[in-house]
Amino acid sequence: MSSSLRLFEAFGIELEYMIVAADSLDVSPITDRVLHAIAGSYETEVELGDISWSNELALHVIELKTTAPVDSLDGLADRFQANVARINELLLSYDARLLPTAAHPWMNPHTELKLWPHDYNAVYEAFNRVFDCTGHGWANLQSVHINLPFCGDDEFGRLHAAIRLLLPLLPALAASSPILDHRISGLCDTRLEVYRTNAKRVPSVSGLVIPEAVFTREAYEREIFAKMYADIAPLDPDGTLQHEWLNSRGAIARFDRDAIEIRVLDIQECPAADLAICSLIIETLRRLVAEEWGRSDAQRSLTTEQLASILRSVIRDADQAVIDDVQFLQAFGLNAPLTAADLWRQLAAPLLASTTEHSPALRVILDEGPLSRRILKHVAQRPSGDELLDTYRRLSDCLATGAMFHADEA
Repeated sequence: MSSSLRLFEAFGIELEYMIVAADSLDVSPITDRVLHAIAGSYETEVELGDISWSNELALHVIELKTTAPVDSLDGLADRFQANVARINELLLSYDARLLPTAAHPWMNPHTELKLWPHDYNAVYEAFNRVFDCTGHGWANLQSVHINLPFCGDDEFGRLHAAIRLLLPLLPALAASSPILDHRISGLCDTRLEVYRTNAKRVPSVSGLVIPEAVFTREAYEREIFAKMYADIAPLDPDGTLQHEWLNSRGAIARFDRDAIEIRVLDIQECPAADLAICSLIIETLRRLVAEEWGRSDAQRSLTTEQLASILRSVIRDADQAVIDDVQFLQAFGLNAPLTAADLWRQLAAPLLASTTEHSPALRVILDEGPLSRRILKHVAQRPSGDELLDTYRRLSDCLATGAMFHADEA
């Protein structure tokens, strides 16, 4: 991102996937081999035209991302899908394949985590030393990031206010992690729940996931960065982790590239689903920033605790969460309590009416529920080993072919 980019002029998208054994679907920590096969050396990032591949903290996770900001999401799902196919082709020689969803349903992070061992390893080792990454919140999570540019304090404040307001509703669209440790967790977005507490040793690193109500760079640096760096300094005396990317809120300001990065989205079954969700989020943020339903001042007046309470409800119940906070509803021009699903149907109506390439995937999500809901229906609330393996093989097939996952398909 660049300071020359204004609001909604360009977007950066990042998608994370697991590498797993082709038959058992157990995690396969070979991302470094995949990148080496393409680059001829152990690189942390490989540019392949407009899509790049890169590593993450866990060696079984690979990230696909836009190499540079794109001015439209049109056609982007197809380009990501082509790169998924290329990775899966490379993985054939390792008897492995890519697996979607935001959390592996039976990975034991305490015994199976392997950290990226090459360049940048010092950062991951520092995270591990301070936070102990052998837990689901670090070792077993795959997400989607949306990067949105801003130029100057006015744009930052307007965008940050809109993103804070929308964050609590995002798991209603994107939750894809209802199963952990072979068990139904009781939460639609288990990945986000463990993410909430993965930095509990230094609580200021993630806060309440919803960012604080700060709307200028100076206020952000004072209220978030300064506190975070001061709190972690005794555990990080060489300053390895004292950078903007230490911030683990659900949306983080990246002043080094003049962008805000949204991080609360679970990865879906295929890029078409992810890009459909991203398109709806971006369009809704446009409308919020344009003050279609109310002034930015009203958006800024909702407290972090208030928004975090709604987020916890949606983490648990996703589309079925009941939204009854009057002030929150008024920020969208609404008054009567309604489910998160009904709220999203109202927000999505203009986008669906325009019949874009994203409409088919959005209709599946809005009609059949988020991926968590469809996964739970498919395993029939009793996730035996065979049922889980069958369900997640189907999900891996969806990723390979670019298909949506339907719970009622044999």
